[in-house]
Amino acid sequence: LTNVTLITGFLLMVFPDDQMLQRLYAAFFSLVYLVALVRNLLIITLTTIDQHLQTPMYFFLKNLSLIDICYISVTVPKSIMNYLINSNFFSFVGCASKVFLVIVFAGIELSLLLVMFYDRYAAILCPLHYEAIMNGGICVQMVTASWFSGCVYGSIHVAGTFSVLFCGSNIVHQFFCDIPSLLTLACSGDQILEYVFIIVSCCFAFVCFIFMVVSYVYIVSTVLRIPSSQGRFKTFSTCMPHVNVVTLFLSSGFIAYLGLNSKSPSSLNLFMSVLYSLLPPSLNPVIYSLRNKDMKAVLRIFL
Repeated sequence: LTNVTLITGFLLMVFPDDQMLQRLYAAFFSLVYLVALVRNLLIITLTTIDQHLQTPMYFFLKNLSLIDICYISVTVPKSIMNYLINSNFFSFVGCASKVFLVIVFAGIELSLLLVMFYDRYAAILCPLHYEAIMNGGICVQMVTASWFSGCVYGSIHVAGTFSVLFCGSNIVHQFFCDIPSLLTLACSGDQILEYVFIIVSCCFAFVCFIFMVVSYVYIVSTVLRIPSSQGRFKTFSTCMPHVNVVTLFLSSGFIAYLGLNSKSPSSLNLFMSVLYSLLPPSLNPVIYSLRNKDMKAVLRIFL
């Protein structure tokens, strides 16, 4: 017989007995959140007000920054508040909504990264037809499709996670409700459906990554035919940030969702969660935009 517990909420406890450590983590999360917020808001502002940045690439960058703000805002502010007021309870519905929003924004971000890859592919391999391929209407449709796919993706994972029966404790050793930690509380055998969803999602993301790598081989071969070394460098400079961002986002997600999660407090579990929830929104602006020559020029004028 299985001891099935009717759970009405979850207790999020990373370091329940160490108040000083909780305060330090609250300060650290606050700093990271403010940095991510300022960087992404700066990109949204610059790409909106400057007429030279009204191209498809910067339109997608603006949407990526908006998604990064939403993605980090789902988890971090509430976690900071919990640490400061020492309140760790999350209702069942509240936890489900957090999981849904995190997965939705992660799914939208992955879709946007694929769209941005297609944009660079078209710009380099089809330069004469680029404006026709990536016109304003097509760009808006691609962003809309990214939002829709993210909502579908989030609904599937929430259904798979919260359709299980939970046995025993309702303590989640994590700073927000995430799927791997919640599945450790499920009754044995009930998690199979969601594990299938996770494996299929990771396989799909890996196939997309391989497809991008193969396509970049074609892009590199095309770039190497450019006679001017300055032209080659400029073209590479628009591609390499995208490769770095995709690698950072997918690798952190793979580590978090395919790594081992335990029912006891673990610094490794906390590190993996920080890796995929805080790192991409904080570093994306630096990798993708703020080191861009055009963005630097506009930023100097803006300041």
